Amino acid sequence: MSEEKMPAIEANGAEDERNSYEFAFHVLPTVAEGEVASAFETIKAHVARQGEIIGEEAPERIDLVYPIVKSMEGKNRKFTSAYFGWVRFKLEGEKISDLSDELSQMNTLLRHLLIKLTALEESHPFRFHENRK
Repeated sequence: MSEEKMPAIEANGAEDERNSYEFAFHVLPTVAEGEVASAFETIKAHVARQGEIIGEEAPERIDLVYPIVKSMEGKNRKFTSAYFGWVRFKLEGEKISDLSDELSQMNTLLRHLLIKLTALEESHPFRFHENRK
């Protein structure tokens, strides 16, 4: 009888099949300062419904390096500032498209970016607001 060896990670069942992602975003500067936290909580609620949040940086107002034009209510509006923040999370790869579609529908966002993190990026999050001060 031949003996089949199973890798240790499979034997333990400890392998995490989820990927790590970061959702970085700009909240529109037209959102009242007191409502920015609510927009951030909405983003986190969407993420937490499908995945596990592993890090975050609450949005703070920043001046943009260049103006961003967004079409709103049939008119192009130019913005020179926004509230910037991010959320890091773990999620199965097949669910990321649905989450991305949900987050893209948020009308309080000026711009956003969703990226898959490498192991190095995951272990060393860049805290924008802390480094800016």
